[in-house]
Amino acid sequence: SGLNDEIGLYRDALILLQPEEKVEGGAFTYEEEVEEEQAEEGGCAREGGTEESVGADGGGDAAAAEDDDSGSLVEGNVDDIDPKEWMVPPQCIPVHANVVTYDWSKMYEHTNFDVIMMDPPWQLATANPTRGVSLGYSQLTDVSIADLPLPKLQKDGFLFVWVINAKYQWTLEQFKKWGYEFVDEIVWVKVTNSRRMAKSHGFYLQHAKEVCLVGRRGADPPGLRDGAVGSDIIFAPRRGQSQKPTEIYQLIEELVPNGRYLEIFARKNNLRDYWVSVGNEVTGTGLPPEDVAAYEDKGAVPGARYGAGVQK
Repeated sequence: SGLNDEIGLYRDALILLQPEEKVEGGAFTYEEEVEEEQAEEGGCAREGGTEESVGADGGGDAAAAEDDDSGSLVEGNVDDIDPKEWMVPPQCIPVHANVVTYDWSKMYEHTNFDVIMMDPPWQLATANPTRGVSLGYSQLTDVSIADLPLPKLQKDGFLFVWVINAKYQWTLEQFKKWGYEFVDEIVWVKVTNSRRMAKSHGFYLQHAKEVCLVGRRGADPPGLRDGAVGSDIIFAPRRGQSQKPTEIYQLIEELVPNGRYLEIFARKNNLRDYWVSVGNEVTGTGLPPEDVAAYEDKGAVPGARYGAGVQK
């Protein structure tokens, strides 16, 4: 009961984080759908085989962020969502916001996190990095990612960052600048229902894996398990666009039980109990009001590079 009381107080404190709309909790009814085979033509994939998303925060299909008739961006509003399509886990705190412009002080002035995980929409060297595959999502520059206030959000704990091949070394160097030491890596091997490797796009070789780098900052977080847990290899089906395997959340929660967890660049299919999930596609219906206003005013979403939401 003590843990439940703490979670209740934690949720009450962080409800102030919502920039515009109020999110009501409910039973989590989202069902994960495994993609047996993904169409090779017209798919949205970034280097490294990572299926990615639209908007400066990485979230959603091109259709979710653009109006097919007018070309203007669609504003997401939780009040317009069918509860059957988007029901928040009762102990999850989703924050619908652009991570580039979001006022993170609302968060770090209230709490720090034991574990932070993020899957950035990395900017690639060219607009055509995968030999003809259309990039329907926007990307963030390295500067925008480096400017995230991770040292203020976390004094002691672990940082999990999903990387593409071209950003592996950059991330290791950025770990040091943020005050982290590199301690481990996790490899997700994507498989089909028949347990074959689920190969996707690549420049020279077809990719069937994603890599998550793990950094540690400060002291061990409270409750850290003694000894090694789980495995650094995850065999799991390829799921919806940008959806990471459930096993990574289970691994983190096993490593740091009853911790305070934050996911940056979250999407609606990643919402999970006991996590704070920040991203411009946590509703799955469109971008935050401030992004839509910026697009209408300046013709671009703050921080966006390539793809939807970028001024042509």
